[in-house]
Amino acid sequence: MDGVLVDFESGLAQQDEQTLRQYEGRHDEIPGLFGMMKPMPGAIEAVHRLSEHFDCYILSTAPWKNPSAWSDKVTWITNHLDDVFHKRMVVTHCKNLCKGDILIDDRGKNGTAEFEGEWIQFGSAAFPDWPAVVAYLLGQKDA
Repeated sequence: MDGVLVDFESGLAQQDEQTLRQYEGRHDEIPGLFGMMKPMPGAIEAVHRLSEHFDCYILSTAPWKNPSAWSDKVTWITNHLDDVFHKRMVVTHCKNLCKGDILIDDRGKNGTAEFEGEWIQFGSAAFPDWPAVVAYLLGQKDA
């Protein structure tokens, strides 16, 4: 989710200076942070379009030392994409244990680099944004 569907920085921008100092070096542990984030540009539209052609799930990792992150992610999905992802979320620190053909993620951490299917690295030169990802995936489907 983070850096792909949701803009992590937009959550930080809503924090006061005292909170940012208190959690310096571990901003992902700020309680409630993950529920405040805004969608990445084009993410909502892209997911709706892709869900017309693919069986989509969210595969995400939540910080171990921030229990609210787990529920915040569910709340975010409910508020922004419940029509696509209602009860279609897996939270894990080992994404490589999950089955699937394609994983869209911005980093190779938490098992992403070892995922058995194709890893589309969101934000890379090949896939800098959602329009590039959608064009590639829909082009693959038609090929």
